[in-house]
Amino acid sequence: MARDYYEILGVRREATQDEIKKAYRRLARELHPDINPDPVTQERFKEVTQAYEVLSDAEKRRMFDMGADPFAPGGGGAGGAGGFGGAGFPFDDIMNAFFGGGQPGGGRGPRDRVRRGRSIKVRIEMDLSETAFGVTKDVTFPTAVLCDTCQGEGTAKGSHRETCDMCAGRGEVSQVTRSFLGQVMTTRPCPQCAGQGSVIRNPCPDCAGEGRVREKVTRKVQIPAGVEDGTQIQLAGEGEVGPNGGPRGDIFLEIVQRPHPIFERRGDDLHCTVTVPMTAAALGASLTIETLDGNEEVDLRPGTNSGHVITLDGRGSRHLNEPGRGDLMIHVTVETPGKLDEEQEALLRKFAELRGEDHPPGRFSPGHGNFFSRLRGAFNSTR
Repeated sequence: MARDYYEILGVRREATQDEIKKAYRRLARELHPDINPDPVTQERFKEVTQAYEVLSDAEKRRMFDMGADPFAPGGGGAGGAGGFGGAGFPFDDIMNAFFGGGQPGGGRGPRDRVRRGRSIKVRIEMDLSETAFGVTKDVTFPTAVLCDTCQGEGTAKGSHRETCDMCAGRGEVSQVTRSFLGQVMTTRPCPQCAGQGSVIRNPCPDCAGEGRVREKVTRKVQIPAGVEDGTQIQLAGEGEVGPNGGPRGDIFLEIVQRPHPIFERRGDDLHCTVTVPMTAAALGASLTIETLDGNEEVDLRPGTNSGHVITLDGRGSRHLNEPGRGDLMIHVTVETPGKLDEEQEALLRKFAELRGEDHPPGRFSPGHGNFFSRLRGAFNSTR
């Protein structure tokens, strides 16, 4: 037998399971690699863990007491150089290659019980003027916040987390199976503590041991000018608190722009349509146009046709994260009267006669200018 496992743990050969467990916990706290990274100490920790692996298992302990090596190929037999690290067989190298550490204690160790919280998405409905110029809004949403009672620990007042008795605080349990290589030890997360190495016997009554509670919160959020429908804004570290007081996730604000009754937004430009009577289009007029900055007077030049676009520079949305604004594009539609009274019809017929336009319907001679220029000329000639 290469080593005396009782001597390694510092217990009597008649020690009870409780005495063996206490001895292992004391040594594990002193020698754990997270506390003492010295290579010599890490080897000592592996020895202690292997000793506990044997002495905490009734069958392996019986084999050891009889002078056999529980890890020897074949499940028993004389000790000596066999088993883990035995001369003439590079078992450690094989286990490291396949499992990241062949001996107990050489694996991953307890998982970090503090994890980052979940990121959440919040949809915010906004008016066009708010997306164009920016706004500060109160946003309400459900989330997970730190438990005030236990401050993220998850334990009831006066209690604390305890070392898991199934894995002895390692966060993982080992299993020996037979293979063509002999006996192979594999590890998996401890099912009792979920790989954390500790358990909560007396959980916090407010968060049920999670260290966080769910509630609705309201926050003031500054929305920059120039966002548009579908824009996402990331607020780093403002999401849900992680389990056991872990760091927060993020918040992603998704902008939903409400339709506007007048304007259509295309990028940072705004578009609208204005309908004018044919007389105003022919003779010209002054139009009152609504903009995001208030009403403005716009001149409609004589002879304007349907489809003409009037551009008001700098009357669109502000650009996102840069100076300047888009434009307002006013699309003109000329309305032709559908019904005429006798006087209106007589005037239009007179206009047609003056312009020599007594043609069959749908036939026009080229070279006489467009309809509105001729209409304007006819009216001017009668003044």
